[in-house]
Amino acid sequence: MTAWTAENIVDQTGRTFVVTGANSGVGAAVARALGKAGATVVLACRDTTKADPVAAEIGANAHVRRLDLADLASVRAFADGIDSVDVLVNNAGVMAVPFRRTVDGFEMQVGTNHLGHFALTGLLLDRLTDRVVTMSSLAHQVGGVDLGDLNFERRGYNRWLAYGQSKLANLLFTYELQRKFVVSGSPLRALASHPGYAATNLQGHTESVLDAVMSVGNRLLAQSAEAGALPELYASTVSDVFGGSYFGPSGPFEIRGHPKVVGSHRKSHDPVVADGLWTLSEKLTGVSFGI
Repeated sequence: MTAWTAENIVDQTGRTFVVTGANSGVGAAVARALGKAGATVVLACRDTTKADPVAAEIGANAHVRRLDLADLASVRAFADGIDSVDVLVNNAGVMAVPFRRTVDGFEMQVGTNHLGHFALTGLLLDRLTDRVVTMSSLAHQVGGVDLGDLNFERRGYNRWLAYGQSKLANLLFTYELQRKFVVSGSPLRALASHPGYAATNLQGHTESVLDAVMSVGNRLLAQSAEAGALPELYASTVSDVFGGSYFGPSGPFEIRGHPKVVGSHRKSHDPVVADGLWTLSEKLTGVSFGI
């Protein structure tokens, strides 16, 4: 795995990837790299006009489809239009945004980052042939999943704790999904990744002074979106990865570097919380995986 780059991706001709949030940042970098490797890439984006230029760069094997993860009706409509997918890349996300709710009444960050992807995965499961890769973050370490108030209906809202909760949920979901695959005898795999500190427009939507602060950080500390995409690309394309693996950068503090298997906080391995989150997610989204 040492010094693995996008140039090491083996030929992906004949394989179909769905990449959420592929209109910019890490998602766009992932889509471009997959397209270059010959894959058919479905760019699943809320704003299709922003995805069109990325698709044009990739060429005829790229297809733009509208998907708003903050609207379960949109998630269902998108899933209905997909015939088959080898790899689902749950990449899209929002970070540290002001308090607001999704169309279905969920807190925006957990609704978009976790519940939207949970529903999408469940709805596509019968057409999935290989694996699910879900984007988490170093911020999962500061999160805590509150099963009694997942959507901040009673507790005070803190944008960073809400973000951390959503990213911890991504890992709890991944590990629980892999457990279910194993128990059911499914050959499918669930994996997760994080980009370290990558310079993307994710840091520019807090609608606060943090936008300016993180803009400076992007210039001075962050690696490029292309470098940040490598762990997700590794998890999505390398044939012999183990289900339940988590990939991140190899450098100090996992901020930058080439992809490697990394560990996650013990909270992400709590089977009781994972099971509770799964049950709650099925109830809130109305999507059952049947495994």
